[in-house]
Amino acid sequence: MPETRKLLDQVRNLIRLKHLRYKTERAYVSYIREYILFHSKRHPRDMGADEIREFLIHLAIDRNAAASTQNVAFNAL
Repeated sequence: MPETRKLLDQVRNLIRLKHLRYKTERAYVSYIREYILFHSKRHPRDMGADEIREFLIHLAIDRNAAASTQNVAFNAL
């Protein structure tokens, strides 16, 4: 895929290529967008395991998200 495509468009295309459900696509894109905004709009390529951990902790503590929700967010990232 060309570098000029936006990240979330690349994610959508990959999910569609894998024939995942539309509901999964919406959830993954939503969590990726939230992850980026949580880290002050930094690009995911500039972040690593520490930032993912911080985001998952945020979901667990601040949003009181269930374990299954955290798993979906983790898989999206």
